[in-house]
Order: sequence, then structure tokens, then C-alpha cells
Amino acid sequence: MRTTAVRRTALAASAAALTLLVTACGGSSDADAKDGKDDKGAAGGSSSAPKTPAKALTAAELEKATLAQGDVKDRKVTKAGPADEVPADGVTVDKKECLPVAHAMYGVAQEGSVATTKRKVIDEPKKTDGKKSLEDLADGEAEDALKDAFNLTSTSVALTSYEGTAGPDAFAALKKAAADCAGGFTATVAGTPTKVASVAEEKVTGGDESAAWTVTSEDDGDQAPFKLVALRKEGTVATFFAFNLAAAGGDVKFEVPAEVVAAQDEKLA
Repeated sequence: MRTTAVRRTALAASAAALTLLVTACGGSSDADAKDGKDDKGAAGGSSSAPKTPAKALTAAELEKATLAQGDVKDRKVTKAGPADEVPADGVTVDKKECLPVAHAMYGVAQEGSVATTKRKVIDEPKKTDGKKSLEDLADGEAEDALKDAFNLTSTSVALTSYEGTAGPDAFAALKKAAADCAGGFTATVAGTPTKVASVAEEKVTGGDESAAWTVTSEDDGDQAPFKLVALRKEGTVATFFAFNLAAAGGDVKFEVPAEVVAAQDEKLA
């Protein structure tokens, strides 16, 4: 039956992406105390640093500014835990200029950070009438049902406050790295390499400045798209790394998680 084929295809297409997703939610645990505007999403490396360096938000202030359950419609918001942690020295790249991109993917704070909070934001499953099981559906209905089941976006959000100009500097470094590494690189975390085939610019708005990219991973010829977003408000930088299972199989068009970005931007305002 075609239902089985659809399931196998979707799972095979997403296998490489899932490997990256497991650690993509990583970074320091919640409230880890150690750790002018330009064109939105522009690929250049310059950053509009504030005329007067902003005072870094404390861990308590950052916690209040971080997304919570109810802030994003139809999404479940949870805290990332200690098991999700990816230390800065646990991420390596084959091209040193690409390290800021790898750090952003894994939610690693940059030099000058004061505090970091982490959240996982996941789409709530679409409600169904529950009258039919998958086996009872016709082929076309089964394909649509499976597509809907996989069409859920998971977004890792890291919010970091920085001292002085460290926030604008971190944002600028990420933009430059994304432009320099458009042709791809390989990132290794906990001994597991992940090949990034390309980093392509996307559009996004928000904060004092913001930028977004589609990061395409590749494994055994299978490619999977991720969305990486960075948003800076004064001395605080938010990074978002999102994945959609259905998009890995090419079944849906995967967009930047604009509602999640907008909700975080609003809490930083």
C-alpha cells in the first residue's frame, strides 16, 4: 500500500536532519550565568552598534524576556535542559571562519556573554476528527495525513545578553561568517560530523537588526533544510534554529519561523 511507501520515504529523507536536530536544541542550560540599523537580513558583516554600549541584562532580567508558554499561538514552549548542553569547545569546524555559524546553530554564546536562556518551541499537532485510522484512509488521504503529521516545526531559541559592544560584535561576526561560508562547511559536535552543503540568505525583520538563512545539511546525498535566524536588540542577541520534518522530504515549503521570531522580539521591546 502507498501509505507504507510514503512513511518510508519521509523517514529516509529526514534521517540526516534528525541527527542534527537532536543537538540543535543544545547549549547552556537555562539562565547560565557565565555564560543603528542596516538592511534586514543583509549578508554583509557590518553591524549597527548602539552609540552608547547597552547595559547587559542580568540572568533574572533575561529570564523575564525569554519566551514562555502562551507567548506563541499554537506552539508549545519548554525549557531546554542540561542534557541539551553543547559547550563552546565541543563544536569544531573544518573552516575556522564558519565557527560563528556553527555556534549559532548549536546555541553557543560568544565572548562577552553575561547570561543565556534556552527554549524549545514546537508546533502543536493539527487536530483531527479521529474517526478514521491511517489504515482506513484512501491512498490520497493517507498521504495528506502523513504530510500533516510530519509538518511540524521545532525551533531552538537561545537568548544571550552581552556586555558593552559584544552583542553587536557577535551579530556582525555571524553575518560575516554566513556570507563567507555560503558554499558550506563541516561542523563536528561530540565527535559526530555534520556536513552543511550551503548557507543561503533569507528575509526577516525585527529588533535593532536581524538576519536569516537557510542552512542545508547533507548526509549520504540526502539534504535537509534548517532555518537560522539572528535578532539583536541593544546588547541582547537571540538565535533561532528551526527544522521541519516534512520539509526534509520535500513535501512542504519550509518558511522562517516568523511568528516565533516576532514573539521573542516583542518580549525584548
